[in-house]
Parts: sequence; structure tokens; C-alpha cells
Amino acid sequence: MGNPWLAIEAGADPAERIRTVRRAHAAFLSDGTVAPPVRQVVADSWRRSARACAAPEGVAPVELDEAALHSYREAHPLARAMPVFRELLGSIAQDGVHLLAVCDPQGRLLWVEGHPGVLRRAARMNFVVGARWDERHAGTNAPGTALAADHAVQIFATEHYNRRAQPWTCAAAPLHDPRTGRLLGAVDITGGDHLASPHSLALVQATARAAEAHLAVRTRESGTHLTALGCDEALLVRDGERLRLGRRHSEIMVLLAHHPAGLTGEQLAVLLYGEREVRPVTLRAELARLRQLVGPLLCSRPYRLGAPVETDLCAVEREVTAHHLTSALDAYHGPLLPSSEAPGIRRLRTALEDRMRRALLAAGDPDQLRAWAHTPWGEHDLEIREALVDALPERSPARAASATAAGRLRTEYGLTAGRTGPRPGLADRTGAAAP
Repeated sequence: MGNPWLAIEAGADPAERIRTVRRAHAAFLSDGTVAPPVRQVVADSWRRSARACAAPEGVAPVELDEAALHSYREAHPLARAMPVFRELLGSIAQDGVHLLAVCDPQGRLLWVEGHPGVLRRAARMNFVVGARWDERHAGTNAPGTALAADHAVQIFATEHYNRRAQPWTCAAAPLHDPRTGRLLGAVDITGGDHLASPHSLALVQATARAAEAHLAVRTRESGTHLTALGCDEALLVRDGERLRLGRRHSEIMVLLAHHPAGLTGEQLAVLLYGEREVRPVTLRAELARLRQLVGPLLCSRPYRLGAPVETDLCAVEREVTAHHLTSALDAYHGPLLPSSEAPGIRRLRTALEDRMRRALLAAGDPDQLRAWAHTPWGEHDLEIREALVDALPERSPARAASATAAGRLRTEYGLTAGRTGPRPGLADRTGAAAP
């Protein structure tokens, strides 16, 4: 088949495909083997779903109640794109056959719209607002698999991992922040077998692109943004123009954004170089090169930024201060400039990571703890792992798996029993001891 993201090639018999994939699904659940005619994207998703212990029966969990859902989605960036979704997909949502759904990056459904009768049928499998339809919780499905693969995809009937979803066919496309490229969520249409056509996949792809263009126009005049979490080279976006900075320039921009009143040359040198002997001309040369890139945004006497610069570092700090930890986790894409050895950056990096961890430990929410523990920067965090064990229900498979993972970490760190303080390796990895 030419396009692996399309569910059925031209001329294929949908009924026969349903039967053969149903047999393949049963075989996979029995012995873990999967072979054609199951598409590679579906086979990969089934394996991810199985590793995550997604249930082949049952319903997706509802994570956002009415009050939490209202405040969360009103503040979500995709709220500004809903007029586009409704304009392009509104007729589909009201035709008595399809649903329009929009989810966040965790697969939580923020909007589900359509004919009341179709909404009632979908509610039987908990395809409702507030429910979590990522692969971990709902198995293979279009919005969840689009998020996991970061690509538009169709999921046809028995390709769904959960049998409750197999009467449905869906097509979804991911959406990204036009400034930073960050994943914002996905838009989905769900209905009958007739959705397994090139038209439906092209429709959701075009809708996603139109929504991203709409967001870009809305934010083009909204100021200057600096993205520096989880990357060694920061991204500066001004008036829709994107500039990837070198490592030293990234450090300078982050430090100046964090000190809006400005820094003297001596202060900036200490934050960049620490106790190393560095000639003043070295820093002046770096600043001159940076000014060639950013123009009048970089001012001197003292060194400062000539306009407000919004950083993803500050965005995470605001969410933590407001106790919006799920949003903070969404915005935290990793340690600040992780390879930087500049003392000022190491200090900021450690402070933010420690603040995030302390907030997660204090809240004790199992989904939030699990989200941190399943990241590259949190997978060796023993304190979080042990807190996750305590937060999960007794005798649950997830608790047993988390206890096993915590046991492996205790062995790795040479600890035999009991709770730990701050996790081993934090200072070594993030520079907590930096001056």
C-alpha cells in the first residue's frame, strides 16, 4: 500500500479486512505475534499498548471532572483553534454519523461534539470529555496513536486494541505550537467504516494545518519567545521568525531573560564562566556576535534585553506556582540547556527541576508521578518511584510494576531498605553543587 497511514488500500474488501485483523488481534493477545495484513503502524501501536498494560476490554478513565475540565480547556492553546475545527468539521459533527474530538498531548478529550445519538453511543466506551485516550489508557486509537507517532493516522475497526472501540473507525492528526513546535494535542473524527478513505485522513490533516496557521496569526504579534528546556540550543521566535541559537548564545539569552534589570559584564562573566580566568574581550566578542543575530534586542550598560522575552522556563515556574502541575508537566520538556556547564545555567536548571519534583511529591498524584517517572530525566528518580508506589492502590498491577522498578533503583544505588532523601545522582547530573 502506498500510504502506510491509510487504513485500507483501494479495492480492498472492508468486511474481509475486519475479519482478518480480528483474527490477528486475537493471536496477538494470545501469544504476542503480529503479521500482515496488520499495518506496521498498528502493529507498533499494539506492542506499545501491551507494554503499557492497556486493557483490551474496559473503558478509558475519566481524569478531568467538570470543574477541572472547564478551567483547563479554557486556558489551553487549542481553545483558540476551536472556531477553525467547527468551521471545517462542524457539518461532520452534526450529520448523525460522526463525532469531532480534540484532545491534549496526554490524550485527554477536551471537546467531543456531534449528534446527541452518536454521543450517547460513544459514551458507552467512555469517549467523552475528560477521558484519557492515549495508548497507555485506551490502546490503539486514532487520537492516541497520532500523538504517539506524531503523525496523522487512520485506525479502522478491528485495528483498535480495545474491543469496545472496534465498531468505530477514526482519523486524527497531531497539532503543534507554531512558535516552538511543541505538541499541543490532536484533532479527530470518529464514525463508521466509511471513514477508512483517503478523504477523511486528508480532511483532518488539512484541518490541523489550518488550525496551526490560525494560531500562528494569533500569536505573531504576541512578543518574543525563547525555548530552552530539553535542548542544548535555544530557539528564539520573534514575529513568527525562528532563530536557532548556538550554545553560548543560548546561555546568554537565558541568563539575560532571567535578569530583566540587566547584568554587568563582570556579573555575566561569573554566571557564564564561574571561577575560570576569561579575558573580558572574550565575553565582548560573544556579545557582539549575538547582537549581529538579534539586533537591538540586546542592549548594553548594563547588558539586558530591550524587550520582554517569554521563556518556557518562566512558563513552567508560573504553572507550578499556580499548582497546575499537569500543565507544568506538559510544558516541561526536559532540563534547561542540559549540556551547559555555565554555573548560572546549572543553578537555574537545578532549581527548576527540584521545584518540580517537590511539587509532585507534595501533591502525590499517581498520574503526575508516573508521567515524571517515565521521562528520560525522571526514570532514575528513586524518590519519585517510591512516592508512586505509595500513591497507587494496593494489589494493583501498576503498583507491583512500580515497586519492582523502585527495587531495581535501590539495588543500583546500593540501598537495601527504607526510604531515601533526594534521589541519588541529582547533584551530579544537574549541577546542584554549582556555585
